[in-house]
Amino acid sequence: MELHRVHIVLVDISGYTRFIQSHRKSLLHSEGIITKLMGKVVDAARHPLILNKLEGDAALFYALAPDPGAAARDVLEQVQGLFAAFYALLAQMSVCDCCRCEACGNMRGLDLKAIVHHGEVAIKTVRQFTELAGAEVIVAHRLLKNSIPHKQYIILTEPFYGLLGDLSGLAVEGRTEQAEGVGPVKVHVHYPGFAAEANREAFSARRAIGQRLGLAWYAFTHSLLRRRAVFTHLGL
Repeated sequence: MELHRVHIVLVDISGYTRFIQSHRKSLLHSEGIITKLMGKVVDAARHPLILNKLEGDAALFYALAPDPGAAARDVLEQVQGLFAAFYALLAQMSVCDCCRCEACGNMRGLDLKAIVHHGEVAIKTVRQFTELAGAEVIVAHRLLKNSIPHKQYIILTEPFYGLLGDLSGLAVEGRTEQAEGVGPVKVHVHYPGFAAEANREAFSARRAIGQRLGLAWYAFTHSLLRRRAVFTHLGL
């Protein structure tokens, strides 16, 4: 067991419980949707982010921070990339109208949120598994239950936010959240503003263009075949 100062990233799908409970008849599809979305989030992560474990509708990452400031800026950029990957796939899947079940029809109600924290944790290995332990890990998990009225957001705790330096253009809202068993925690909240519906319209437009091109190509090739048949018949 070793102590390390790390950046902790906890990514959680908002609306998961209600989504699963509301669509028990289409449970396999709902679980499949969650699995694909979480898989996309995991695949979008890169060094220095390390996946520690999956927790149902959540994924716990950490990044060692030998240079805390540089690593913090890299981690924040990656977290924003995880959101982009999540909403791009959500839009792509929601365009498909091949399934009429409740889960597939209501997947656009899902959102993503993230807790980004910095602190000292104990990293221990039990057989082939790596475990993060310590009060800072608890803080990150407890912040999932908060008073933020939105479903899509990135919470940056004060220890992490202080390492970012001057980030022009990053709009944040200062808040103090009451974490159960921890007490008041000062945080800065960023609202990424990804819109699955807007992305869905873009994908729909692309699909419509693809369909039109496909029909045009079919008409063109069909016309050539007809002309060839006529020429053959005339012996030309």
